[in-house]
Amino acid sequence: MTAQAEATRSLGRLFPQHPAGLQTLFFTEMWERFSYYGMRALLVLFMVNAIETGGMGLTDQVATAIYGLYTASVYLLALPGGWIADRLLGAQRCIWFGGIVIMLGHFTLAIPSPYAFFVGLLLVALGTGLLKPNISTVVGELYAPGDPRRDAGFTIFYMGINIGGAAGPLICGYLAESSSFGWHYGFAAAGVGMLFGLIQFKLTGSKLGDSGREPPNAPSDARGSRRAWLAVSLAILALVCVAALIGAGAWRPDPVVIAGRASVFIVALAFVYFAWLLLFGGLNGDEKRRVLVLIVLFFAAAMFWAGFEQAGSSLNLFAERFTQRQFGEFEIPASWLQATNPILIILLAPMFAALWVNLARRNMDPSTPAKFALGLILLGAGFGVMFFAAKLVAAGDRVLPTWLILTYLLHSMGELTLSPVGLSATTKLAPRRYVGQMMGVWFLAAALGSLLAGLLAGAFTGDVADMPGLYQQIVLTTAGAGLILLAASPWVTRLAGRNPEQQQEVPESRS
Repeated sequence: MTAQAEATRSLGRLFPQHPAGLQTLFFTEMWERFSYYGMRALLVLFMVNAIETGGMGLTDQVATAIYGLYTASVYLLALPGGWIADRLLGAQRCIWFGGIVIMLGHFTLAIPSPYAFFVGLLLVALGTGLLKPNISTVVGELYAPGDPRRDAGFTIFYMGINIGGAAGPLICGYLAESSSFGWHYGFAAAGVGMLFGLIQFKLTGSKLGDSGREPPNAPSDARGSRRAWLAVSLAILALVCVAALIGAGAWRPDPVVIAGRASVFIVALAFVYFAWLLLFGGLNGDEKRRVLVLIVLFFAAAMFWAGFEQAGSSLNLFAERFTQRQFGEFEIPASWLQATNPILIILLAPMFAALWVNLARRNMDPSTPAKFALGLILLGAGFGVMFFAAKLVAAGDRVLPTWLILTYLLHSMGELTLSPVGLSATTKLAPRRYVGQMMGVWFLAAALGSLLAGLLAGAFTGDVADMPGLYQQIVLTTAGAGLILLAASPWVTRLAGRNPEQQQEVPESRS
């Protein structure tokens, strides 16, 4: 294609220096995150709200455990979602079908019924498990091996996530906490957002070309395909049976106990998967070393998300109960503070994208492990701010929103050094034929962190005098782990070897 033709094609594109498909994925993910973060901002507040005012009347400990289980399941289901894309449907079809299930889940949440509430959570989790890992995979496939625009492209994509993440809490939160509407209007608005995302994806999906169109590791014969579909069908049937038992009252699970056991299960699942991949995945020596690096990043990411996900649970409750939100005649809805993080990401993401590109040009770009370490240190610094805010609360004062805003600023900076970089690193380090599954493993780390976040948030339901000590423990744990990883980052970087995108590709083998 001539330069003139390429310039003509770029006219009207939002990101003319990047593949056209990035714009499609940007807006699809923006609307999906609108629905997800809009609903997430309401979730704990709705569950702890009194039944008389439209809530569920649950205790803080049970509500935060349910929140942890839900957010964990959203990411846990990314692992089978990646597998389905790799083996059966391809990433593009998983994005489409996942979005439909998410939309149905949000509209189910809008039905004022406890049973509909849990069915809706299940549908949103299932749909997100299909969509979330695969849309990131397609972003990676838009760029040729060695393309220096990849990290910048992921950061732009991440900015789209946060535009939706900022608008969702503001719109859904206003409807939910307004006396003129109510909680279920907020849930319905989240469903409308996902509907817009589906329309946009259908209209502009042709821009993706062949990226993610076909499954890269499909079964070699019809028998293998039938067995794979049978496994998916049995899994869905098991979920339906569990939901029916709970709905009929035959099983009343304790969310706190389940969250604790699920944390152990995820650690075991990750261990088994990585062990299988290293021993029986048919990897060569370079691929195995890069998988070892991914294991280090997995546990660093899990620790980060365990702290970061306090935003929707303990920090959300802190905003409602201990933050001065009345200014004149207007009271800021507690859910609106959930928009702080994505707004900061929108403002900071272009700066970080430019920073990584400029540092790379000067051969000064920090390694991926060093960026992860910095993310953990910034996370700890944010909780250091909450340590001082909690001291004021323990003394009987209500604090200004600026304390939470400063905390979210530090957490947002940490997120930008870890999350988009982690997405990009996974697509670069993962063996090509397992890239969909490895994106699922990346979100498995977020699942583990979310479960731990829910359990940790339950510890904040006691005496307010205990809050400063709890925040201090989080500071020591996260910042300390970040310093250890920073010291070890040269060794971890050497373990990864030369950038796999700069190596010659070798023929792939089927497992």
